[in-house]
Amino acid sequence: MQLNVSQREIALKVVFYGPPLSGKTTNLQALHHLLNGQSCGRLMTLDTADDRTLFFDVLPVFFKTSNGFKIKIKLYTVPGQIMHASTRRLVLEGADGIAFIADSQREEAKANNEFWLSLKENLRANKLDENIPIVIQFNKRDMPNVRSDEEIEEVRKKGKELVYGAVAIRGEGVLETVEGLLSQVWEYLDKKHHIEQMVKITREDFLRRVFEGASKPREGLLANP
Repeated sequence: MQLNVSQREIALKVVFYGPPLSGKTTNLQALHHLLNGQSCGRLMTLDTADDRTLFFDVLPVFFKTSNGFKIKIKLYTVPGQIMHASTRRLVLEGADGIAFIADSQREEAKANNEFWLSLKENLRANKLDENIPIVIQFNKRDMPNVRSDEEIEEVRKKGKELVYGAVAIRGEGVLETVEGLLSQVWEYLDKKHHIEQMVKITREDFLRRVFEGASKPREGLLANP
């Protein structure tokens, strides 16, 4: 969290992390489409010649509270290609929450696992709190040969993270993934920095302001914690 007292601004950082072509950028594109245009900034991307994200995308979401604080949420993606491992570590610096975007296709299980381990390594390298909020999204649920809901439920049971299903290219499960993560981020930051007392809004009000006017669909939760 970045706090600028003189300008009465708080900036939160959320990072979408996962293997190549899992749908990180697609999630941001869908979010940009679904959110209220008045609170959602410009989606900036830097792509390679084959339309794969080279560095990162940024989608700022912002609003003002009744006591004059501007709350800005910066959503980033990391590049999936192996050659950009150092860039992924840099993008994670200062993150307040992470959405791990996994590919539901069975043949991508190894890549999912490798990037999950690299995420944990990069969190340690950046000296980020081990309790930083993380949610997992299994994207591409519309593809053939995907892992079943029962298999993904087993994944959820092994960890503490909320697990969501999504078809990001259709916007399904995208809002719910981000809402679930931001709910945890707000609670996490309130425990550390008393953010509710600072800006005079509750977690429920914060989520309402971010998602008011958002379009549907938003069904994506595979299993409750």
